[in-house]
Amino acid sequence: MKILFVCLGNICRSPMAEGIMRKKIRERDLDWEVDSAGTSSWHTGEAPDKRAQLVVKKHGTDISMQRSRMFDFGDSVEFDKILVMDESNFSSVLETIGLDNEGDNVEYIMDYLYPGEKMPVPDPYFGNDGFEEVYQMLDQACDAFIEHQLLKKEVE
Repeated sequence: MKILFVCLGNICRSPMAEGIMRKKIRERDLDWEVDSAGTSSWHTGEAPDKRAQLVVKKHGTDISMQRSRMFDFGDSVEFDKILVMDESNFSSVLETIGLDNEGDNVEYIMDYLYPGEKMPVPDPYFGNDGFEEVYQMLDQACDAFIEHQLLKKEVE
């Protein structure tokens, strides 16, 4: 299983999700890979936002070595699941993939907790609050994603 988390700048939400999922994969000894990307190039090559790093570190994970990159068409082929943070990310990913691709592997991460609701993960970038809330949302959603995938595998 190869998972890609996508947000706007790839410096807050998706790197946090990548770090959270990477830790959970290690803890459960899953043979999965995880990465993250953004739909914009504003922060390409930059480390995650310091506030995101602090919150994730508080929970036992270091994301300081991650670097922002932009989502591209190749990601749609390379990754089994592309998990987006909001409607804008979803639309941008589908636009990059092109109209010929249905985007069957593109989903809202929060749909694993709230199926079909397309609940967004709020972008905490422009405020000082919100990073812990985003961490908690992503932590729970990652657990739900893992459980869903493991149950699905048992059924197959």
